[in-house]
Amino acid sequence: MKMREIIGIFVCLFLLSAICLAEETEYFDWKGSKLYASKNYTEALSYFDKALSQDPNYADAWVHKGDTQKALKDYNGSIQSYDKALQLDSSKTAAWSGITDDYSALKDYVNASSVAAKATQADPTNKANWFRQGKLLQNQGGFAESLAMFDNATAIDGQYKDALYAKGVSLLALGQTSQASEQFDKVLQIDPTYKYAYNAKGLVLEAGGNYALAVQQYDKALEIDPRFSQALTNKMNALLGARKPGEAIQIFVTI
Repeated sequence: MKMREIIGIFVCLFLLSAICLAEETEYFDWKGSKLYASKNYTEALSYFDKALSQDPNYADAWVHKGDTQKALKDYNGSIQSYDKALQLDSSKTAAWSGITDDYSALKDYVNASSVAAKATQADPTNKANWFRQGKLLQNQGGFAESLAMFDNATAIDGQYKDALYAKGVSLLALGQTSQASEQFDKVLQIDPTYKYAYNAKGLVLEAGGNYALAVQQYDKALEIDPRFSQALTNKMNALLGARKPGEAIQIFVTI
């Protein structure tokens, strides 16, 4: 057999081995993803590790590993995995979002906000990125600053009820009660079962001294969810404001 033929055989074997290895790596990642979907996080993690031991440059497997670590509440480990993915491919918006969630879980809202902004820069057409930035600003007391973020989210999707509601909360915190109430009404037009909007409308009415009407709104929230603790507590306070201590006490002894 000629040397050229021998070299050709070795090249073919090498390429075949590389193809098989890549397919096996993809299989491990796929298997881990199936286990993750069934909430078998510990075993899922082992498969992502197998995939990465074969190909440390497989960015998707790093993202999936980060997701799994986050589900297991290993937030620092999750951040490291997402970072590895971003080192390989900075356009992996799922990794930016994942790191934001990790920092939020650690209550490190400063870093969470910084990373959330990067996620939005990477994908400004994603309404959830704008919403996440707005919520993080709310968590830090930046109610005025959050309004633009929620507006950007609803500019993408005018029916985005969570963003409309969150904007109403910021307006309420800023003392703009009539504008806040308008936002809550918009939410309820989209989804009449959105209990948080009824609760928030009750707060608006209570702030204006309209205790009886506030109780009606809390009752609507409680019709949807009788165990809604915020609405129960707020109804109790409104009843006290309406000088109905007897009815307020009936709630007090149940919460």
